[in-house]
Amino acid sequence: MRRRRRRAKTALRETLGLQTRRRASLRLPPLLAISSRPPKLTSLCRLAEKKKKKSKGKKKTKAVQTEPPTVPVSRFFKSNAYPVGETHPYLNDNAYRTTSEEMRHKERLLLDEPSDSAFNYNSIRRAAEVHRQVRKYARSNIKPGMTMTEIAEMIENGTRALVEENGMQAGIGFPTGLSRNECAAHYTPNAGDTIVLQAEDVLKVDFGVHVNGRIVDSAFTLNWEPTYDRLLEAVKDATETGVREAGIDVRMGDIGRAIQEVMESYEVEVNGETKQVKSIRNLTGHSIAPYIIHGGKSVPICAPKGDDREENDEADQKMEEGEYFAIETFGSTGNGYVEHQGACSHYARIPEARAPLTSISSKKLLGVIEREFGTLPWCRRYLDRIGQKDYLRGLNDLVNKGIVQDYPPLVDMAKGGCQTAQFEHTIILRPTCKEVVTRGDDY
Repeated sequence: MRRRRRRAKTALRETLGLQTRRRASLRLPPLLAISSRPPKLTSLCRLAEKKKKKSKGKKKTKAVQTEPPTVPVSRFFKSNAYPVGETHPYLNDNAYRTTSEEMRHKERLLLDEPSDSAFNYNSIRRAAEVHRQVRKYARSNIKPGMTMTEIAEMIENGTRALVEENGMQAGIGFPTGLSRNECAAHYTPNAGDTIVLQAEDVLKVDFGVHVNGRIVDSAFTLNWEPTYDRLLEAVKDATETGVREAGIDVRMGDIGRAIQEVMESYEVEVNGETKQVKSIRNLTGHSIAPYIIHGGKSVPICAPKGDDREENDEADQKMEEGEYFAIETFGSTGNGYVEHQGACSHYARIPEARAPLTSISSKKLLGVIEREFGTLPWCRRYLDRIGQKDYLRGLNDLVNKGIVQDYPPLVDMAKGGCQTAQFEHTIILRPTCKEVVTRGDDY
């Protein structure tokens, strides 16, 4: 009995031993082998750390503008869709446009226009965004004690950087206007200018930006003493009136009449004397065409005189769908009329103007102007910047032959002096609404 039990146990042990040896010989391939032991904690930590580092690397940082501004606006709008300006519905007979499906369809087609199209809104909006960011810095940093050249270069360097200046595709729209006091427009420093901004000055800052020839034109006025605060209020209010009155099928004369009424309702007290603010009669707003700052239509800032045929003809013109305008107003404590006075700095090629040129220097200069600026306005400093020298004789020849237009400073020659101010916005007359493309938090 005992012997039988021993034999049974021995047989069982032999069977179990054989099975163990067989299991050991069945090895899984390396990729399919499963460890029975859990991974060490340190290995898990390292794995998590690696994932963290990867995710940190992928995180995008938001673009921030520098001071002075140097970061192109394209970095802030990766989709290349720039901010829409302030929109206003049309009124009266054009009120239907806001909800019209036909007008909405028309606008959708315009939005699909190529970037070099005259109706491309995005080019105008990109230029407007550059203007907003550059002027934000300029308004905070222009101070008495700076030279006119320092101020002009600060604005122009910012514009070139933010718009990513690229020949005729993008750049400065026209010379930076820095007209002081009784000078209302068309002053920018020439080389060697040493004028320093004074605390009592009233400074008009008027600069432009273009993208694919779509020019944005906007201006503001700065003062550092409170005497002329009311003058600035008057002009700002008058410009807002012009923006509000503008629209499709509106007559220019009606806009001018409304602007003058608002402007001349203001008074300024200077040294105990009360002076009425006057609209400067011979300055106007204007339509804008591709690469041409004054596009052919004028927007008056006064009611037309009954006996002035030219003024009345202009007053009868209407604004039309698809056009865009610079609505600008100028106010003065003087005569309300400006004249050419002082050294010229602003110039522009007259489109399609032709004349025989005998001077080699004139021919060479004209070639430079057409290549660098086309029909965009420019100033002497821009010729200096691209290395042109001894060009004044050739420049005067081009002006005298009617190929280049000169734009001398415009000054209110009131006896005893006066002050002038300016505000300006660019508007687009879209099929469905009016867009104030240069609107910002400042004005």
